[in-house]
Amino acid sequence: MSVRRPAVAGSFYPADKAELREMIGEFAEPGRKREKALGVISPHAGYIYSGKGAAIVFSRVEIPKDVIVLGPNHRGIGADIALWPEGSWSTPLGEVEVNAELGEMIGAETSLVELDEGAHQSEHSLEVQIPFLQYFRKDFRLTALCLLRMSYAQCEELGKAISRAVKEWDQPALMVASSDMSHYLPAEKAKRQDRMALDQALQLNPEGLYAAVVRNNISMCGFIPATVMLVAARELGAESAELADYRNSGEVTGDDREVVSYAAVIIK
Repeated sequence: MSVRRPAVAGSFYPADKAELREMIGEFAEPGRKREKALGVISPHAGYIYSGKGAAIVFSRVEIPKDVIVLGPNHRGIGADIALWPEGSWSTPLGEVEVNAELGEMIGAETSLVELDEGAHQSEHSLEVQIPFLQYFRKDFRLTALCLLRMSYAQCEELGKAISRAVKEWDQPALMVASSDMSHYLPAEKAKRQDRMALDQALQLNPEGLYAAVVRNNISMCGFIPATVMLVAARELGAESAELADYRNSGEVTGDDREVVSYAAVIIK
């Protein structure tokens, strides 16, 4: 059984268990009423920059036993649609069981999915979500998909495949689309660019989101995972979306001239 070891512990987030729990605890919003959600968009940068936004979104939603995390493939290694097949993922907070059965069910619904650990080994976008999930629910099971090149038609096919598998699984599942927003732009320009993408996400319009990013050259690195998640969420009956948080790296560095921006969205 394969164990996926952390690749960015000690850089994107603390490698020490106590320090990591303390950092997430400082970002979290205890006492917030949790709501049922079908999916979220959560940022994936270093925790000092985007950790607050991720903690806000996970503080506000119920985390069921099963979580499907979809992240972009930044390094271009491996299959375009790579499923981690079985075993577990390890972080400083412990190991998380991979739900191999749910992954197989998704793979049975579409020929697009390939079993491929290599695409995941060095990719940070999925890994950085795991400690937040562990902080709020220790016993969740993970289904991990790392996504590279996909047309909108492929996003729709995969999203519908996920929705059919979740319906057949017949247990609650939260979909987490891991994405940062605009990269290396002045803060105000980034906000304008991001609004074009976020408006489509908040309207539950996956095709509009995909088109807005491509048409306007928006550097939203996880727009493909977000598109797939929105397709699946709509198929599962999503009715509304809410922007839970928006921030940028300049709020930490004090420099608004060239920022990376981060959004947290809840799909219900």
